[in-house]
Amino acid sequence: MIASLLIANRGEIARRIIRSAQALGIRTIAVHSDVDAGMPFVREADEAVCIGTAAAADSYLRQDRLLEAARATGAQAIHPGYGFLSENAGFAEAVVAAGLVWVGAPPAAIRAMGLKDAAKARMIAAGVPVTPGYLGEDQSPDRLRAEADAIGYPVLIKAVAGGGGKGMRQVEAPADFAEALASCKREAAASFGDDRVLIEKYILSPRHVEVQVFGDTHGQVVHLFERDCSLQRRHQKVIEEAPAPGMDAETRGAVCDAAVRAARAVDYVGAGTIEFIADGSEGLRADRIWFMEMNTRLQVEHPVTEAITGQDLVEWQLRVASGEPLPKSQAELSITGWAMEARLYAENPATGFLPSTGPLDRLRFPANVRVDSGVEEGGAVTPFYDPMIAKLIVHGATRTQAAQRLAAAARGTQVWPVRTNAAFLARAAAHPDFVAGRVDTGFIARHADALIAPAEPSAEVIAAAAAAILPPVTDDPWTALRGFRTNAAPAPLVAVEVAGKAHLAAPAVLPGAEVADGVLFVAGEAWPFGPRRADHVGGAGDGDGALLAPMPGRVIAVPVIAGQKVTRGERLLVLEAMKMEQALVAPFDGIVAELKVTEGAQVTEGMLLARIVAEEG
Repeated sequence: MIASLLIANRGEIARRIIRSAQALGIRTIAVHSDVDAGMPFVREADEAVCIGTAAAADSYLRQDRLLEAARATGAQAIHPGYGFLSENAGFAEAVVAAGLVWVGAPPAAIRAMGLKDAAKARMIAAGVPVTPGYLGEDQSPDRLRAEADAIGYPVLIKAVAGGGGKGMRQVEAPADFAEALASCKREAAASFGDDRVLIEKYILSPRHVEVQVFGDTHGQVVHLFERDCSLQRRHQKVIEEAPAPGMDAETRGAVCDAAVRAARAVDYVGAGTIEFIADGSEGLRADRIWFMEMNTRLQVEHPVTEAITGQDLVEWQLRVASGEPLPKSQAELSITGWAMEARLYAENPATGFLPSTGPLDRLRFPANVRVDSGVEEGGAVTPFYDPMIAKLIVHGATRTQAAQRLAAAARGTQVWPVRTNAAFLARAAAHPDFVAGRVDTGFIARHADALIAPAEPSAEVIAAAAAAILPPVTDDPWTALRGFRTNAAPAPLVAVEVAGKAHLAAPAVLPGAEVADGVLFVAGEAWPFGPRRADHVGGAGDGDGALLAPMPGRVIAVPVIAGQKVTRGERLLVLEAMKMEQALVAPFDGIVAELKVTEGAQVTEGMLLARIVAEEG
């Protein structure tokens, strides 16, 4: 068994690896940037080394510093986690060349499956069905457009080196192709240093089904069944589950066998995932499921597979990397119950899912839920890394039970002052179509109005806030039942502020609500409240032409200049934060009177970026 392990990652996955490694008696070494020095994973490791400043390019992506940290601490092996360098074949080779054990896929397999076009060609040769599309060398816009026209719209433009939803654009009509291609290539070049793309037929009722595979150095390859990751927003997974709803034994056998063939085709070792796209318009059928790509690493959603199989996949990784055979044969693996995982993000659904950063003054989760998190109460969410706060993982005897438990877990989550998607997750898990298993990748877009809570508090929330600011009740049981006393006079109206706005409301109890430090937590939402201030004024009016930063981030594009005429909806600035781009557009026809920032500038939320004035005359 490996004696010491350096974890070339951070946050939630670093903590996850540390737990399994320490349970096996392995000494763990964390690496961290300067802003991560106080993070839980740093404290929980047996040893920690600072490798640079906040930007990932100056720390977690510095291969030289990671290898130096391994040498300095006497690490025997390196585990890359997921993201960062986990699928970087060059880094894997450098680790091996340094005499260290690489706890990941063989470099040759990473290279073979890292480029989507080459991977598909290899899968075709292995007899694995692939999605119809164009994988050619000619990358000219005219050729790509012609291929898209021939395939038929809608199509997907996908970065050859892409992953994690980056470098991907859906195109509905020929008129939209040129702009989508340019945007996709720009994002691919920035994210992966490679702007090549492929074109795929877009499946109209797509299901994202993936199979967990595992290989060892003794020639064994097994699958640990499938997961369904169809609930996505902007091609990024939100809720994952295992097994896949509607998967019968025959289809499962066909898909899992194809996944094992795919892994064998590249002599795979370690944990990997074969991702398939399925046409779910007539249910899951073996002849309507196609290979999409392979992730040559552990996946974020691996806990749902652990829950239904009873296996520790990180332990499997460490044993395989130590030269041991797989802990179980295919015949010894089976499915028990149903598991679901929801990704709790630092974002505000009410403002278009813009990132939210800041201190975590309150971070509480319900009991009896597996929570994999990289942060803790009293810590903070910074703008430098992925916005995921935690993964909520539940298991039940049936899918219905698992969905009920997931919805309850999201409703019971309390986070403040950072905004989260907890209420959004609760609504999604409780939606009738989700509970019935009617899921595909368009689920969130279709049901957005029902899933995204209004930005303003409901009357019930305002009434509960009003009740919370009243003086404490006495021990008199009749007084304690304020609002419910038989024959009592109507409760007086109370002046209260909720989320910065003044209200008059009759106080009333709201079942399930909890108050802490001036915040009302209910159903995954958080509402700050207090007595109405004497100086309270309404919100600023709209239409003044001021463009304020909706989130902290970096300005990555400024396609206009001061004094330029612009039309309503024209793009003025583009911000980037936490892997997300946000375009700011002109609110009306006019002239750019002020332009306060330039490309590359760092901005804070609420900062004035530009001002548009109406053209006189």
